[in-house]
Amino acid sequence: YTEAWDADKTSIHIMPDTPAILLAKANAANVSHKHYQKAWDEAKAKSYDIRADAIPIKHAKASRDIASEYQYKATHEKEKGHYIGCKTAQDDPKLVLAARAMLLQNDRIYKKAYNDSKTQIHIPADALSVQAAKECQTLVSDVDYRQYLHQWTCLPDQNDVIHARQAYDLQSDAVYKSDLEWLRGIGWLPNDSPEVKRVKQAQDLLSDNVYRTPIDRLKYTSIVDSPDVVLAKANAEQVSIVRYN
Repeated sequence: YTEAWDADKTSIHIMPDTPAILLAKANAANVSHKHYQKAWDEAKAKSYDIRADAIPIKHAKASRDIASEYQYKATHEKEKGHYIGCKTAQDDPKLVLAARAMLLQNDRIYKKAYNDSKTQIHIPADALSVQAAKECQTLVSDVDYRQYLHQWTCLPDQNDVIHARQAYDLQSDAVYKSDLEWLRGIGWLPNDSPEVKRVKQAQDLLSDNVYRTPIDRLKYTSIVDSPDVVLAKANAEQVSIVRYN
């Protein structure tokens, strides 16, 4: 049944000039990578010749020269030292201005005149400021302010000297505490004085031996005929089996 169909499948013939076949061939040529690069591959297989004066070559050389740092600075290096219009550096206004600016920025040169003038100050001895300073120094001087009495020149029996000695004795710490040093260590209180009794009473209250007396040291006797003892004896007789029988 299928033999005729199988034989027919292998014997199909399509005309090569049908529109579908032609369209497929055109599409295959359009998407073919090999056909797309065919002209490039043929050009690569042939030898090429580029002249030195060609526009791309000149453009590449100009770009290289512009990008080269040596060529960029060649003109500047050649012009160094060839200034036109000034014979020396002092005649150039720009150089003079730069040197002046450098001197103004230099702190040592800026303060040179001030440092030189500091050591050349001359003030007359009778100037008002000098006299005022001397008087102020005399007022604040501790040596002139403190004039001790014993440095005065006066008679020993003068009233002022006697009064000063008495004032010194009153202000003297050794004389002020002499009575205390003499009384130190000789204090005494009687045994029956209130202070001594108060201390003894406080000692008894704070004593642990008096506060906590042991039970074996207490003197006591038990009562034989107390109600508890009588009741215990009566109960013992009532529950006694010997007396019951």
